[in-house]
Amino acid sequence: MGVEKSFKKMMAVAGAAAGLSLFGLTNANAAPNPNFHIYIAYGQSNMAGNGDIVPSEDQAEAPKNFIMLASHTANANSRSGKTTQSIKAGEWAAAIPPMFHAFENLSPADYFGRAMVDSLPGVTVGIIPVAIGAVSIRAFDKDQYQAYFNGDGKDIKGWGWINDYDGNPPGRILELAKKAKEVGVIKGFIFHQGESDGTDDNWRKTVYKTYKDVIDALDLDENEVPFVAGELLQEGNNCCGSKNGGIAQLKNNFKKFGLASSKGLQGNGKDPYHFGRAGVIELGRRYCSEMLKLIDKTIDPNAPAVNLVDPSQSVVPDEPPEEYGPYTEAIAIPGKVQAENYNKGGAGKAYNDLSKGNEGGKLRKDDVDIYQPNMGITVGHNQKGEWLKYTVKVEADGDYEIVANVAGENGTGSFVLYMDDKQIGTEIANDGKGFDTFSEVSGGKVALKAGEHELKLEITNDWIDIDYVEFKAVKETPPDGIAKIRFDMTEAESSFSVYNMQGKKLGSFTAKGMSEAMKLVKTDAKLRKLSQGVFFIRKGGDQSLIKKVVVHE
Repeated sequence: MGVEKSFKKMMAVAGAAAGLSLFGLTNANAAPNPNFHIYIAYGQSNMAGNGDIVPSEDQAEAPKNFIMLASHTANANSRSGKTTQSIKAGEWAAAIPPMFHAFENLSPADYFGRAMVDSLPGVTVGIIPVAIGAVSIRAFDKDQYQAYFNGDGKDIKGWGWINDYDGNPPGRILELAKKAKEVGVIKGFIFHQGESDGTDDNWRKTVYKTYKDVIDALDLDENEVPFVAGELLQEGNNCCGSKNGGIAQLKNNFKKFGLASSKGLQGNGKDPYHFGRAGVIELGRRYCSEMLKLIDKTIDPNAPAVNLVDPSQSVVPDEPPEEYGPYTEAIAIPGKVQAENYNKGGAGKAYNDLSKGNEGGKLRKDDVDIYQPNMGITVGHNQKGEWLKYTVKVEADGDYEIVANVAGENGTGSFVLYMDDKQIGTEIANDGKGFDTFSEVSGGKVALKAGEHELKLEITNDWIDIDYVEFKAVKETPPDGIAKIRFDMTEAESSFSVYNMQGKKLGSFTAKGMSEAMKLVKTDAKLRKLSQGVFFIRKGGDQSLIKKVVVHE
């Protein structure tokens, strides 16, 4: 029985053993398997595969938990070596070399994948292989590839290699990546190219663009998808070792970058461009070592084993949408509203965040950027237009002072607060002492009604880190005269309150009756100043008993 048939039979049995209940989950209620890590491998001839294939080591058995999404169609008898495996473009298959073209040989991607599997038990690795020997980086730029193949690259076009990718290498990468993203996680890129170009700043910008175009099209986050480049042959008789300094400078273009060294790796002894078999294998392992430094290696113990024949049969059920509401319970006011305790409910309901992923990586797994600086947990990297919502419960009607603990470097990063869609308090800005120095800043005062409300925090200027917003009850301080009157009176007397013309309460006191209350108010000098001599007095507990007092007609 050929390797291809035995592989498919073995994997079909494994899929059945894993449980038929996993079948049929490829619908709107299914999500990619988090333990299926997919890498995009591209470049020119060293990536495409120039190491000698040893069929007994490289092709006799399907590599453990390592598959490829075929980038071209090829019958077994047309493929290098002695494989019995035929492949079809757009279908998953065991990652048996050659992966990039039928006529190629062993690639660093082959032993990169095998090393990644060995390093991460429980993970299945998938490769998207698209590479063409001798091409410029322009062959992978969606905005330049056509002009390139009709111009400088017309000879390569004439060789027919690009026909494996329907004449569109960047399009084939994106097509396969979109399909792969439905069943697994795009974890990173491995890249080897430069022999045909100068590795100057323009080259580096184009390399980054070929990556960024895919990242943007797939709605991925650069902070989560690293790029690892490989050095060119530098030992012995080599063409291009001097270009490695330019390749190393790619670190300035990428947010997560690794460099697979070629130091000590020998060439094939035939030309000055290509690594020999041992060098190809070791370079693949070095790609693995660099990638492991950059990716999240978390394994989900609840995810099913990846079905190696048809990964769509091992996706996981989507989590039900999170209902909108308090993160734990309604936040009490007076008290602190911790910034990270925004409501559940997801993007567009509980928050709006302009950058994908939690850049701080703390506490919660959505797009809000939560950090842990030198004190507590904070929400940071806040940009204008972002917002967070909180469910709060006000204990009692009254006036509250707003104070926020914030940090920032520019002194202009700021936010405003809304209660039930109505702005409250004043704009709050950081004091510019740095992101490691938090200080309390006043947000003014607000009158609140008792009960449950929705508080919204909206960023009005970049950048400000927020620890908490605190609401403090404002204690009433009656005028001195009123305070003395209350002290002198007995408990048997009635309670009265005094207000100004705008209805603001000025104080409370006790008196033997309304007449005495009016007399006390008329003779209080401080009250006259507070209200220009016009007052309203109300007897406690009696809404109808209100008297107007005019000191100066």
